[in-house]
Amino acid sequence: MSYPGYPPQAGGYPQQQGGYPPQPGAYPPQAGGYPPQAGGYPPQAGGYPPQAGSYPPVPPAGSWGGGPPGGYPSIGLGNISNPGFNAANLPAMASQISASMGNFNPNPSMFPQAPGGYPPAPQAGGYGAPSPNQQPYGLYPQPGGNMPQPQGQGMGYPGQPGQPMPGYPRAPSPNPSMPGYPRAPSPNPSMPGYGGAPAPMPGYPKVPSPNPSMPGYGGGAMPIAPAINRGFRGSIKDFPGADPLRDSEVLRKAMKGFGTDEQAIIELLGSRSNRQRVPLLRSYKTAYGKDLIKDLHSELSGNFRKLVMAMLKTPAEFDAYELYSAIKGAGTDEACLIEILSSRSNAEIKAINQIYKTEYKKSLEDSISGDTSGHFRRLLISLAQGNRDERETVDVSLAKQDAQSLYAAGEDKLGTDESKFNAILCARSKPHLRAVFHEYQQMCGRDIEKSIGREMSGDLESGMLAVVRCIKNTPVYFAARLNNAMRGAGTKDTALIRIMVSRSEVDMLDIRQEYVKNYGKSLYTDISGDTSGDYKKLLLKLCGGSD
Repeated sequence: MSYPGYPPQAGGYPQQQGGYPPQPGAYPPQAGGYPPQAGGYPPQAGGYPPQAGSYPPVPPAGSWGGGPPGGYPSIGLGNISNPGFNAANLPAMASQISASMGNFNPNPSMFPQAPGGYPPAPQAGGYGAPSPNQQPYGLYPQPGGNMPQPQGQGMGYPGQPGQPMPGYPRAPSPNPSMPGYPRAPSPNPSMPGYGGAPAPMPGYPKVPSPNPSMPGYGGGAMPIAPAINRGFRGSIKDFPGADPLRDSEVLRKAMKGFGTDEQAIIELLGSRSNRQRVPLLRSYKTAYGKDLIKDLHSELSGNFRKLVMAMLKTPAEFDAYELYSAIKGAGTDEACLIEILSSRSNAEIKAINQIYKTEYKKSLEDSISGDTSGHFRRLLISLAQGNRDERETVDVSLAKQDAQSLYAAGEDKLGTDESKFNAILCARSKPHLRAVFHEYQQMCGRDIEKSIGREMSGDLESGMLAVVRCIKNTPVYFAARLNNAMRGAGTKDTALIRIMVSRSEVDMLDIRQEYVKNYGKSLYTDISGDTSGDYKKLLLKLCGGSD
């Protein structure tokens, strides 16, 4: 059985002398041309293709791989002559096919009527034809051709005007990155560590710790899912379009003349964020040549004045002032010290240290050392360093190890190794410590807080418990602090003011939710029932609403 056009005959395709495949004497030079003949490459008897007796032998008909007995059935083309492929012969071939297939009449327009080969080249301006001055398809620019100029980096051909492909001295990459589009993500990216450092891949060798005092979190590290980001959780936001000079004028009018318009002060300060309130000190002095703090201090009184003064300090200034007030004088407000130092970030604690030294001419550490003692002093000094690991990744194996160390330092021995508790609670990251508390509960069947209550007492017990509770759930911790400030006879106004001011732009909405969940009443309701007057009005502004 034969096939039309194969093997090629003289005058057909493939082209002969000078065409491709190259013939003898053409380029590249080779013995006998292509296909290679005897003595060519690859060397074999009789040239290429292999002749009878060479590899592989043809299986006999009827055997596996040899086709059906008697050969394959004819498809009706056995009587067609084989003139070799030539575009001019296509109509004659079609006629032969028609006669073999029941006089099927092919459409003459299916075949080229003019010389030039098949398929016909698109006519200039027609469908499929290159636009004027466009490079022919599939080719590099030809000499003298007018290739359209590249429109962006990496889109030109080598040697042409335009921007070359960076890093490729010759041909462009077969898959250049599209300009303006981001790179595709890695098919197996490492899990990013929340908060900066990338999370180590489990099973890989440990890397050196970025903080030499902390063990490196290497193999077995598992990223802990961060808290759901529900957006800004504070109750006080930037006031749109706030103007410090105009706000200074409002404050000036509120204090000018006989009496004071406290409501105007409440409305203005209660609707401005901290970064909008603090610049009022300078703009007020610029406009009127007077000190805003002194004017407000002389016009206001009581807890309302304390609250207004607190709102006009930066967070670091206010924390430094509260720490100084907790230490100076007779007695020490240990709960204030623990509250601030256990809930602030490293950067915030470092800012507090700097301002404390500038304002009070003494380091915070020296003040703590002079006013506290024993393991409680060690706990406060450790927290005051602002050197807690802040990575969000958790090494489960290290968490189990730390849980075992805490158990061995407390419940599992006579006496307590307070230093081990101090080292773990003050140095490890908060996500890691939450994992440690979970492992501790699984290991000994007792919550870490109960173990601390059994093993410690006094200020150290209160301090350790505050650290644990703040790490476990900060909004729950502050909800408890607020409830304690308003519970029973009298109100601890200093703590109430400090928490309402410091958390109003951080997590007040979360604190409100935890408050009503744990105490059955909204924070707004308890503040309304426990305070009064202008002081109450401004506190409720910071609260932001009832739940």
